[in-house]
Amino acid sequence: MKTVTSVALGLACGRLAIAAALPALSSASSPSATVPTIHLCGDSTMASMTGAIQGWGQYLHYSFDPAKYAVVNSAIAGRSARSYTREGRFAAVLKDVQPGDWVVIEFGHNDGGGLSKDNGRSDCYGAGNETCQTTYDGKSETVQTYPTYLKQAGAAFLAAGAKLILSAPTPNDVWSDAGVYSWGPDRFAYYAMLAAEELGGTKAGVYFVPHGAYAAQAMKALGADVVHKNYPQDHTHTSPYLADIMSGAFVLGLTCGTSELGKSTLNSTAALSATFLGGCIAYNSTVPL
Repeated sequence: MKTVTSVALGLACGRLAIAAALPALSSASSPSATVPTIHLCGDSTMASMTGAIQGWGQYLHYSFDPAKYAVVNSAIAGRSARSYTREGRFAAVLKDVQPGDWVVIEFGHNDGGGLSKDNGRSDCYGAGNETCQTTYDGKSETVQTYPTYLKQAGAAFLAAGAKLILSAPTPNDVWSDAGVYSWGPDRFAYYAMLAAEELGGTKAGVYFVPHGAYAAQAMKALGADVVHKNYPQDHTHTSPYLADIMSGAFVLGLTCGTSELGKSTLNSTAALSATFLGGCIAYNSTVPL
């Protein structure tokens, strides 16, 4: 059986079948009184699940020394920034946050769609303080924009002494059935970046990771056949193998940035860039990374 260390370094060694050989894993290590915790807030693309599909948050703990960081995956399938807020899930994570912790927030897959037939997940359209009125589950609700939900949660985590990473959502399958590659950042990537800037950016302990761009870069290198096979259910939810790659793409985004968390990974930027994950993606110097 592979040791935790060998799995953690698997992507850096260029191995392409790590997750496929792994048994079902614990979704997270337990919060620790002695080491900082990395708290993950997101939807099914991040969440811990069993069976044919898996979220990338399941594999993040392999990239950190457990003696230095614990990882707790609080992502829940089917949630948006709005429903995660309404259900009190940000508030529940906040209760466990200690000074020195990190919080990663990544939503977007369930945040669109509009409010004409309200499913309780769609945000009010816009990049600012716009609000929309709706009735969900028999109750009136004032719906806010995606960046507003992120900023409200982020401000609370910062006030509790945590540092914050706002991450762009992972892509759907970037290859068409005809084998044509196509990808571009969606509005939720922009919204996450905007929220990070408006919360004060790196000076305030807020960082943006363009996870979607790094994940798309990796899937382009893997090719259509491999990628298609590892979206077993639909074009959104990944197999364990591809979930592990999505985690590696996020870690590469961290190491290409400026945060202390990125400097603490077991996988160096050079080692990750030597694999199919590719190199660092250039962003304007004013963008918090």
